[in-house]
Amino acid sequence: MSMGVCGKRQHNGFTLVELLVVVSLIALLTGAVGGVYLGTYKKRIIEKAAREMLLTAKYARIVAIQRQQSCKLQFDRENNRFWLAVDAPGELTGQTEETVIKDVYSKPVEFEGSVRFENIMIRLGGAAGEDEWQEDNEQTEIVFTAVGTADAAAVTIGDGKSRYTMIISAATGKAKLEFGEPDGTWNESIDLDE
Repeated sequence: MSMGVCGKRQHNGFTLVELLVVVSLIALLTGAVGGVYLGTYKKRIIEKAAREMLLTAKYARIVAIQRQQSCKLQFDRENNRFWLAVDAPGELTGQTEETVIKDVYSKPVEFEGSVRFENIMIRLGGAAGEDEWQEDNEQTEIVFTAVGTADAAAVTIGDGKSRYTMIISAATGKAKLEFGEPDGTWNESIDLDE
């Protein structure tokens, strides 16, 4: 043992209690940061899925207008995926077949993690006076027309905690994204280029 100038013992290390306190603090901080990271990660997954769905709907409207034919945004609830399709002549038969659009701007999308379709409501034909609804089927589609209109729709996706709703205006075929569930007036309003 070495003695200091004043005759007191010098400590050259940490006591077991000090080490346990530091390890406990590190464990607590790691747990807190891990929980925040996991929550942020899950939130980003649902935000990404909502943005992909919104961009796909916007692209469906563009495709319909450019090609001057209907374009369908199709949803597969059972497998939690969606894609765009158009009717086109088949390569082998020459007969009209439904073709999935796969290009730089569009590809079939399957949700990651716990993201699921929670509710799909579509007013067929888009007109506000019609009462024919397509709701909660396993495979559903929103039709975008060559003149820029579409079926009025509200599609809600979520992970059990957070949810986003994509709303499509029948009059303009434009899509917008809202956090949460749609209110009861989403299908009554007409979007005239908000």
